[in-house]
Amino acid sequence: MQKLLGCCTALVLFTSPAQADTVAAAVAANFSAPMQAIAPLFAQATGHEAQLSFGATGKFYAQINNGAPFDVLLSADSSTPSKLAAEKKAVAASQITYAQGQLLLWSAQPGYVDGAGAVLKTGTWKHLALANPKLAPYGAAGQEVLQQLGVDATGRTVLGENIAQTYQFVASGNAQLGFVAASQVMKDGQLQSGSAWVIPQALYSPIRQDAIVLEHGRNNPAAQALLDYLQTPAARAIMQAYGYR
Repeated sequence: MQKLLGCCTALVLFTSPAQADTVAAAVAANFSAPMQAIAPLFAQATGHEAQLSFGATGKFYAQINNGAPFDVLLSADSSTPSKLAAEKKAVAASQITYAQGQLLLWSAQPGYVDGAGAVLKTGTWKHLALANPKLAPYGAAGQEVLQQLGVDATGRTVLGENIAQTYQFVASGNAQLGFVAASQVMKDGQLQSGSAWVIPQALYSPIRQDAIVLEHGRNNPAAQALLDYLQTPAARAIMQAYGYR
């Protein structure tokens, strides 16, 4: 009996690591901070490991079409996952909305951006940072805000490849202000630095962020496990702390 128990214990120790898988996740740049906080909790809860790559949703779409070995996409919009599903490059039934983004007008300089965004029309700013609208949904949202307010930023816009680079333009002072994601400058509902205007939802289309299992991850248990974990109270609490709805 003792020998049999010893064999069973050895078997469990041998097979447990095989149950853990790695999921390669392409993550929208705006979701960098919360995802870095969620990943270790996901590993602790499931035993799976998430390998994270951050970038512009548009660039990820091109890479996936060119065969990039990602298992899941955490997009900055809902249309890209839907498009990948329609093109048979993703598992349609797996698509979920994991967050809704919030857009801010932000300056690294305290007191520069007022609470109503009047600085866009009255300020003496020379450069406004904006994520490339063709690649980044947050950039497209910022462009909508300018159009709604009738602000002509022609010749004064500095385009970032993604929302992370856009933030850097403002943080470094290369742009006096810019459109960023709330998750980049807020924590626990508080602005961490500079000054900002929380832009009313009525001024831009909702930034619904969807995730989907890609064809490369169809048979990877960790891929669906990650999407499931994003819907848990623990993950949602982190998202809310970073300003996601």
